[in-house]
Amino acid sequence: MGILGRMVVTVLPLMPKFVVGWVSRRYHAGVNLESALETMTSLSKEGACFTVDVLGEEITTMQEAQFFIEEYNRVLDRIVAEGFDANLSIKPTAFGLLIDPHSAEKSMENILRKAEKNNIFVRLDMEDHRVTQTTIDLVLRLHEMGLKNVGTVLQGRLFRTLDDISDLANQLGQDADHRICKGIYLESSDIAHTDKKSITLATNEAIDAMLQSGAYTAIASHDSKVIEHSLRSLKNMGMGPDIEDPRPNAGNSRIGKGPGYEFQMLLGVRGDIRRKLAKEGHRTRIYLPYGSKWYEYGVRRLRENPDVAWHITKALLMPWSNRR
Repeated sequence: MGILGRMVVTVLPLMPKFVVGWVSRRYHAGVNLESALETMTSLSKEGACFTVDVLGEEITTMQEAQFFIEEYNRVLDRIVAEGFDANLSIKPTAFGLLIDPHSAEKSMENILRKAEKNNIFVRLDMEDHRVTQTTIDLVLRLHEMGLKNVGTVLQGRLFRTLDDISDLANQLGQDADHRICKGIYLESSDIAHTDKKSITLATNEAIDAMLQSGAYTAIASHDSKVIEHSLRSLKNMGMGPDIEDPRPNAGNSRIGKGPGYEFQMLLGVRGDIRRKLAKEGHRTRIYLPYGSKWYEYGVRRLRENPDVAWHITKALLMPWSNRR
């Protein structure tokens, strides 16, 4: 898969943009909010819920942040108006975290307060190692402001993740709420696992630590080994569909959440597995990105982690096994 991924990444810049668009259209919900709403309407029929991401990441001027502020307000308004079962996913650098942290934090606080009034959860997405601690600190400050409807993402590949899980459990207690994934960013071997087996094992260990800490655990993976491990761990802890969270250190159930856990998958990836989990009664959430930056999003993701190309290639060669 690594060789295949590198081949795709090498060829990708040489392809006409419309070809890249044809390949990538299953992995994003279109270029505007209306197309995202249409996708949610369609997939809601399968019992899925969503976390909506406006495409775009690190900005270069604070003027660019205004677009994201306005767009996320529009998303919130439409989610409420249409009654979708959906959360928000925000990349802090898109709000200017690396340029003007104070202004970025205030803008995100305003979004969170509006979301809180409508019982909507907001996930601060995790980016590369430059902002790992800054993002975690931001979540802690927002909780100190009384905003409990926010959590972040932790990456299994990072050496620090188990310590982060423990620290967040100590500081947030029953309000701790994390998404755990392997991590899309290819980090240095000084701070992260770099081979597939180690990353998978570390991610599984992080999932167990989250469950044991009492945190709400959003398992974001397309890896069958990670999913199977998670299902075993849930069973061992007496957790599962339609079972009230039995963990004595867990918080109360929250609107729009599962019984202490849920599974999350990217739009267009492993839809077969997602539907199987949903059929078994597990809460499943689709990470649904949309926006005009779809090309930059796709190319950057592939360059950062060529193994993602395997999912694309499989979808093209065996589309029947991987419909949305």
